[in-house]
Amino acid sequence: MTINLLYFAWVREKIGKSTETVDLPSSVRTIADLVQWLVARGPEYADAFARPEVVRAAIDRAHVKTSAEIGAAREIAFFPPVTGG
Repeated sequence: MTINLLYFAWVREKIGKSTETVDLPSSVRTIADLVQWLVARGPEYADAFARPEVVRAAIDRAHVKTSAEIGAAREIAFFPPVTGG
């Protein structure tokens, strides 16, 4: 499955790109699976996802938990928690 990945803020800075299109293996079914797959792609991904519990995800612009199924998603975004004040 081909999917667009978007990276924001320090996730983007650590990976070194804001977007990429990837072909996911069939074993990648959830956001957690995707993070594990990305970490195995290189040190920049491992650094960005060193603390996966603080990285947030959205599937087709809807916030999701790491247990969320990717399904037929077209876009997945990763970003740090947002704070306001």
